[in-house]
Amino acid sequence: MASAAALLLAAAVVVALACLAVADPPAGEQSALLAFLAAVPHERKLGWSASTPTCAWVGVTCDAANSTVVKLRLPGIGLVGPIPPGTLGRLTNLQVLSLRANRVSGTIPDDLLRLSALRSLFLQDNAVSGAIPPGVSGLAALERLVLSHNNLSGPIPFALNGLAALRALRLDGNRLSGKIPSIDNPGLKAFNVSDNMLNGSIPRSLAGFPADAFAGNLQLCGTPLPPCSPFFPSPAPAPGMSPSDVGDTGKKKKLSTAATVGIIVAAVVVALLLLLAIVFCCKRSRRGARAEGPKGAAAAVSQARPAAASGDGTGTASSPKDDAGTSGSVAAAGAGTGTGEASRLVFLGGKGAGGYSFDLEDLLRASAEVLGKGSAGTSYKAVLEEGTTVVVKRLKEVAVARREFEAHMEAVGGVEHRNLLPVRAYYFSKDEKLLVYDYLPAGSLSAMLHGSRGSGRTPMDWDARMRSALSASRGLAHLHSEHKLAHGNVKSSNVLLRPDLNAAALSDFSLHPIYAPTSVRAGAGGYRAPEVVDTRRPTLKADVYSLGVLLLELLTGKSPTHASLQEGDGGTLDLPRWVQSVVREEWTAEVFDVELVRLGASAEEEMVALLQVAMACVATVPDARPDAPDVVRMIEEIGAGHGQTTTEESARATTSEEERSRGTPPDAPTP
Repeated sequence: MASAAALLLAAAVVVALACLAVADPPAGEQSALLAFLAAVPHERKLGWSASTPTCAWVGVTCDAANSTVVKLRLPGIGLVGPIPPGTLGRLTNLQVLSLRANRVSGTIPDDLLRLSALRSLFLQDNAVSGAIPPGVSGLAALERLVLSHNNLSGPIPFALNGLAALRALRLDGNRLSGKIPSIDNPGLKAFNVSDNMLNGSIPRSLAGFPADAFAGNLQLCGTPLPPCSPFFPSPAPAPGMSPSDVGDTGKKKKLSTAATVGIIVAAVVVALLLLLAIVFCCKRSRRGARAEGPKGAAAAVSQARPAAASGDGTGTASSPKDDAGTSGSVAAAGAGTGTGEASRLVFLGGKGAGGYSFDLEDLLRASAEVLGKGSAGTSYKAVLEEGTTVVVKRLKEVAVARREFEAHMEAVGGVEHRNLLPVRAYYFSKDEKLLVYDYLPAGSLSAMLHGSRGSGRTPMDWDARMRSALSASRGLAHLHSEHKLAHGNVKSSNVLLRPDLNAAALSDFSLHPIYAPTSVRAGAGGYRAPEVVDTRRPTLKADVYSLGVLLLELLTGKSPTHASLQEGDGGTLDLPRWVQSVVREEWTAEVFDVELVRLGASAEEEMVALLQVAMACVATVPDARPDAPDVVRMIEEIGAGHGQTTTEESARATTSEEERSRGTPPDAPTP
């Protein structure tokens, strides 16, 4: 009997171990996934098969015991069409669902809203339509809800206020309308409803988020946006509250006849005073225009508005639509200039350098358009009478004397390289400091990457991004190796594209020594190395860090100043840390730009290799970062099969181009 019992026990153990070895989610979950894949057309094969363990399928993650599916991540695989009901809604233990960067359409199925364990739902960059269903309140465990860049319409439901665990809510880039509900959730760390059709005042509970989170809604007002006028309604009340519960609850009082008459009389008096003030200002402005005084010019500058999509880099071109209303005179940028020694326009390399032959008077008579306002100052596109086009940058916060300024400009003006945009001339007076650059009409890398994403726009392909990465790296390497100068402000809006997009040039380099030590160069915010405390003293290694951020921007399509973690703990991170968090989870495909995925970029190995170079550049310890020439070498090795030229070939091309372009106006540079 004892031996029989022992045999039975041993058999039971063997059976149990065998069951553990082949543990797999319930058959219902496997059939739900297969039904989903069969019902939704997709461009990439996933290799799912009933003959292989479900937990080994691409994009599927199970719990530790392989007993149930807890995560489904299928970004950018070319899913087309609606999510069929009765499929994913059967994954009852699902915690993370990511279908981002596909072409998913239709409405959000009701059965998805019954997944009580769901913590993260990522449907951004699709074509999901309809309203956000109120049934979202059933997702009690939901921490991150990302529905950005879809075709959602209707109001933002009050039901979101009931999601106590919510940490991140991104609804930007849709067609949502109505008022923003008062979402009173102290744990909400990431919030964005920009680029919708929302109106009314921003609820006080959301006023702590930055203005970018609400931008692109023309009828929104209140902190952090400009204050509301009386014509805007107050925040929407929660269900069950009457409008009288919001705002002042005092009794309404009718105005007396005397009060009404008083108001009318006061309005008439105010109107007359305004009319007199307008007449007075018009006469004064005419006198100022005839006298061409400095005050009139300064007013012209203040009235010019920057082009919306041009970025803030020197030479960035405005679109024709944005140019409207920005015309003026370069005299505006030269407000306060006079005659004599202080009025000389100094050409670096002598007058005629770069093919130019104009003086300060010619420049002040030129027509001007505002290109952008950056950390270094305001840039103007100036068209001289003879047709030459240049960029005039009006510097701000200059804190050095004339002699130090001139010495530094001579040093910077001696830099010549195809991938660097040189300073051609400068002007220095007590009130004004101006720099003159070549004009590159193709615009900035920032505008090319981030400007007007949507229908009708040609995305930047992988070849163009590799050329931009190589151009920026070569320019920086030349600056470091040949001149021992730090750039100090590497960012995508300071990478200007050549007309044929085959090369780019770094602008605004080495201007940091002329600014005050306490000057905060906010424009470089997301690019600045963590060790840089004094903005007047950036190091070569800090430049390499900024270059690494620029490479990550090319790979991810995300602006470093607006990148926020969407699949982490709901907090806001800078771009390098966001990439690190995603790569750490071994889901590298999530990093790359949606537009590259949609273009079907076949250079995945090159993208991963460039990602490794970028991550080396953004190492926290400066000494762990490569030097700029090493970055050039690594990028050239990646692009060797892509037809990219080597450093020696680039140098020969640069030399021959400089010889060809002598006497050629730089507003039409040779490719």
